[in-house]
Amino acid sequence: MKQFLFFLLLFTIQFSSAQKGTITGVVQNAADDKPLENVNIFNIESIKGSISKEDGTFEIDAKVNDTLYFSYLGFKPFKARVTNDWVKYGNIIIKLTELGIALEEVVVSSHGLTGFVEIDAKNIPVYTNSNSYEIPGLNKRYEGGSKEPSGFTKTVNAVFNPITSIYNLFNKKSKQLRRLRKIKDDEQIRNLLINKVDRETLVALVGIEKIDLDEILLNCNYSKDYIETANDLQILDAISNCYEEYKVLNR
Repeated sequence: MKQFLFFLLLFTIQFSSAQKGTITGVVQNAADDKPLENVNIFNIESIKGSISKEDGTFEIDAKVNDTLYFSYLGFKPFKARVTNDWVKYGNIIIKLTELGIALEEVVVSSHGLTGFVEIDAKNIPVYTNSNSYEIPGLNKRYEGGSKEPSGFTKTVNAVFNPITSIYNLFNKKSKQLRRLRKIKDDEQIRNLLINKVDRETLVALVGIEKIDLDEILLNCNYSKDYIETANDLQILDAISNCYEEYKVLNR
């Protein structure tokens, strides 16, 4: 009996080891098979990241059924589920498709936007709105959604009122939102999100649809202007701060 249990334990350990490991591969441009350097690769389950090298090669720790997310400026993001063969053999080839963006008209706004995402993402204003409200004892301020005197009241009500949509969203998406702190503390993710404004990577990492992200921010009293123009890192920090404050006030 003891021998049987020993072999069973040994088999379990070997099987588990075979299910996880270091995934190796290369990222290429689907149009010409040329390698892509500095592609961001994330393991969505473990919130671990990697970057492809000059020859397009990469490696990242993962286990079977983990989801890898590939993101590269100007190319369509790609998600793939890790298979047994990936773990066992590695050397996978990922081909990314370039986005064809045709701008019929470029409107230069008061913020000096050029119409080119790569440039504008770095020039998006960091909001230091004086119309913001701070609750003593909490970490951050709310960016006011309006200049109405009732702005502070709406902020507190959005957190305290158990029948508001924010309460329902935070409870419904609690599993996903618990990932926020881990995502927020990853320096590689922060560096990626500061140059993005499309919400695609943020949606993939957090696991919440864009419409839900917008609803959370609106109910946390962030203005529509802020939601539409902030970069993905600002959105991540805003949602994270609102969720942390919600947890404090909901106790």
